[in-house]
Amino acid sequence: MEWGRGLHAEQDKKAPIMGLQALFFYLFAFIAVASAFMVIAAKNPVYSVLFLILTFFNAAGLFLLTGAEFLAMILLVVYVGAVAVLFLFVVMMLDIDFAELRAGVLEYAPIGALIGLILAAELIIVVGGTTFSPEIAKGIAMPIPAVSERSNTAALGDVLYTHYVYFFQIAGLVLLVAMIGAIVLTLRHRQNIKRQSIPRQVGRTPETAVEVVTVKPGQGI
Repeated sequence: MEWGRGLHAEQDKKAPIMGLQALFFYLFAFIAVASAFMVIAAKNPVYSVLFLILTFFNAAGLFLLTGAEFLAMILLVVYVGAVAVLFLFVVMMLDIDFAELRAGVLEYAPIGALIGLILAAELIIVVGGTTFSPEIAKGIAMPIPAVSERSNTAALGDVLYTHYVYFFQIAGLVLLVAMIGAIVLTLRHRQNIKRQSIPRQVGRTPETAVEVVTVKPGQGI
C-alpha cells in the first residue's frame, strides 16, 4: 500500500510538469507556424526577415522541449546570428526593386510547384517509413547513452568526431570551396577607381615619382 501511494504521489508531481510542457509546446508551435506564414505573406522583405528570426527562436524552443539542446543552440547561433542577420543587412543596404522581382514570379510557378511536390513526397516517404516500420529508424541510429551518463551535446560530439570525422572534414572542405567560389564570383574590379598598389609604391623611382614641368613665363600650368 505504501509503495502504491508513493507511485501515485510521483505521478501527481509529474502531471503539472507534463501539462506545462504541453502548454509551451503548443505556444511555440503556434507562433512558429504563424510567423512562418508571415515570412511569405509580408510585403516588406525586412518584415519577412524579422518573422523568419522569430520562427527560428520558436523552433529552438521546440528543440529544447525535446531535449535537443545542441540543435537549439546551432539554430540560434548559425541561422539567427549569421544567416538571418546577414540577409537583413543585405536587404536594408542594397537598393533592390522588389516589385520588379515579383513581376516574374508566375513564370517560375510551375517549377516551384514541381519542387514543392518532390519535397512533399520525400517527407511523406520518410514519415511513412518511420511510422509503418519503426525498426528501420532503430537500425540506422547510434546507441543513445543514458541522460545521467552524458549530455546530448557531448554524445553528439563523440559520434561526430569519431565515427563520422572524415565526412565532417569533407563537409567543411565543401563549404570552404563554396565560400571561396562565392567571393571570386562576386568580386568585381571597377575601372575608374584609384586603388592602392603596395608593390608599385615600393618600387617607384625618382623618375616616376617626380614630374618636372617647364612653365613659360606668363602661361601658368
